Amino acid sequence: MNISDAARRAGLSTKALRYYESVNLLIPGRGPNGYREYSLADLETLQFIQRARASGFAVEEVRDLLNLYRNPSRRSHDAKLLVQEKLAQIEVQLQSLQQMRDSLRSLEASCAGGDSPDCAILHQLASGH
Repeated sequence: MNISDAARRAGLSTKALRYYESVNLLIPGRGPNGYREYSLADLETLQFIQRARASGFAVEEVRDLLNLYRNPSRRSHDAKLLVQEKLAQIEVQLQSLQQMRDSLRSLEASCAGGDSPDCAILHQLASGH
């Protein structure tokens, strides 16, 4: 199938397919005319990539997962470790986002929001307090 068909069937853009090819996550075959030709196996790989990316994995992490997926002598323990590492990263991000939310709530509460040019939000950001 051509790139448009593969993109449509995988639920991705053709730009995404070209990107995944450029970072060597996928290497489609080429027809005699030089155009990309995607196989059903390529489509399965694209769907795997899409699901992994939707789960928050970065391109290099997807590469590691794909290598495990393609390795018949893999250990499920290795895949679990990758997921645990990603989960730990997400937990740190969530904590950081919660701190940002709390900070923004505090800034919002400090401001009357009237027509006065005096602004507690701007003062706090400027002074660090």
